[in-house]
Amino acid sequence: MQDARITLHPSKQRMQVQVEGILLADSTNTLELREHGYPPRHYFPREDVRMDLLTVSGTTTYCPFKGHTVYFSLGENQDIAWSYEEPIEGMEAIAGTLAFDRVRNG
Repeated sequence: MQDARITLHPSKQRMQVQVEGILLADSTNTLELREHGYPPRHYFPREDVRMDLLTVSGTTTYCPFKGHTVYFSLGENQDIAWSYEEPIEGMEAIAGTLAFDRVRNG
């Protein structure tokens, strides 16, 4: 039997995202998504993200394992976060959460 391509793991470890000295996300309630061939990503609930500082960018992509992606920018920092607003079946747990490239342990 082959391992699942994507697994989700609730994490209570404090995770933070800072860009240019701005704390954009701070959570002890992320979902760690592990996908074969990619580094683990923490998906933050929106209530733990400074959504007031982010703008939706024009970039969109599609992942056959998760669905359509919407990207967010912070000023000149383009596409620093992404979200699956309506993920495919089986990935509903990440709906509306945000992932970032610049995550560190709090």
